[in-house]
Amino acid sequence: MTYLFLLLLINISNNTIKIFNFNKNSNIYSWRVVDDNVMGGKSSSNISLNKDGFGVFNGTISLENNGGFSSVRHVFKALKVNNQNKIFLKIKGDGKDYQLRIKDNSRNYYSYIKTFSTNGAWQEIEISLKEMYPSFRGRKLNSPNFSHDSIEEIVFLIGNKKNETFQLIIDKIELK
Repeated sequence: MTYLFLLLLINISNNTIKIFNFNKNSNIYSWRVVDDNVMGGKSSSNISLNKDGFGVFNGTISLENNGGFSSVRHVFKALKVNNQNKIFLKIKGDGKDYQLRIKDNSRNYYSYIKTFSTNGAWQEIEISLKEMYPSFRGRKLNSPNFSHDSIEEIVFLIGNKKNETFQLIIDKIELK
């Protein structure tokens, strides 16, 4: 009981909110894969848990039929945010670039985007919400960067304009 109370105090003092922490008991059915096949492309991907309980987003990107992307998204109950907040990722990539995308309203057609690079090792990446720019179908919109008061969807997307296999291992996603 004391340990749980101490853990709760640490999280409150750090103002950290869990968006999703992967573990062996995670319900990953709230994550949905969306590949370019929604537009006729041939890319394919999957989200699963590995033996250590980490989330694994992997697959193959194909440029065939004007394709070229794979994504996995998670919609959740809206979290209150401000433009000083950051999203904290603990991930292990494969040396490729990925996009983190968020939406303040999951029904919006556009997302706010920030690209991050992976290096093959475990990384802790912080992305400031105010650095995320609006985009739709790969085109930057002529609108301000993120400045809303909530988020309710988070997406990982890969689309580096080349045929490739990929793997992104995810430990946790937090809001600070």
